[in-house]
Amino acid sequence: MNKKATLALLLAIMLPMTGYWLVKYFSKDAVHMPKRYFFDEVAETSKNGKYITDTAWHHVKNINFTNQLGKKVSLDDLHGKIIVVNFFFTHCPSICPGLSRNMKRLQDSYIKNDSIVQFLSVSIDPVRDTVARLRAYADRFNANHDSWWFVTGDKKEIYDFAIKEMKANVADVGADTAFPHTENFFLLDTNRIIRGWYNGFDTVKLAQLAKDIPTIMLERDKKAPSVFRDFIPILPVIFVGIALVIILMAFLNRNKKLKPQY
Repeated sequence: MNKKATLALLLAIMLPMTGYWLVKYFSKDAVHMPKRYFFDEVAETSKNGKYITDTAWHHVKNINFTNQLGKKVSLDDLHGKIIVVNFFFTHCPSICPGLSRNMKRLQDSYIKNDSIVQFLSVSIDPVRDTVARLRAYADRFNANHDSWWFVTGDKKEIYDFAIKEMKANVADVGADTAFPHTENFFLLDTNRIIRGWYNGFDTVKLAQLAKDIPTIMLERDKKAPSVFRDFIPILPVIFVGIALVIILMAFLNRNKKLKPQY
């Protein structure tokens, strides 16, 4: 094999491998995913002599509601969707109307992709917030009734949902556990893990929330990775195999040329 052929062979081997390692190195932190909040358990497991920390993130439990259309709904009905949650009540004289206007702006920003995100306004005065009141309040803000639910339900279940599941009093230390009224919007991923909370009157935070929603949609469940991801660890082996085939073919071709012709 002459020098040019050898150089070409080396380039054929090195360029793909170099590209692979460069992409792997520079892309690992290219997309900054919203962090997960609250865990139920952290355990250390041993694998090949190494201890690996396994975190069981807090998974918000299902809860049943009645929405502004009088329909029985639940979080389980939103499987595969990202959920943005806030807490309000229809006769609120202070922050609720402003929060609802900002939630409406968020809904409008996803009007062409409303299948990926569900907006959920949960009444913290469910006794007075009847279906009729919720419907009138939703119409006041021209809400899309399919992708934005205003819901009522059992008061104890709603308060347990706000405090124990959504951690409203942790996200907002000023929130009263006896009346969980907060300015925050809460973001749940498709596994109902809390990925952040955002002050509903802070334009910077709301812009971040609008960006975090599609970012989370890009995130794949590690338990169900892309089939192509399985090949990443063995790409170097594949490249070496290709190189060996090229070398073998070059060697056989060289022997063929050197073989006497009769």
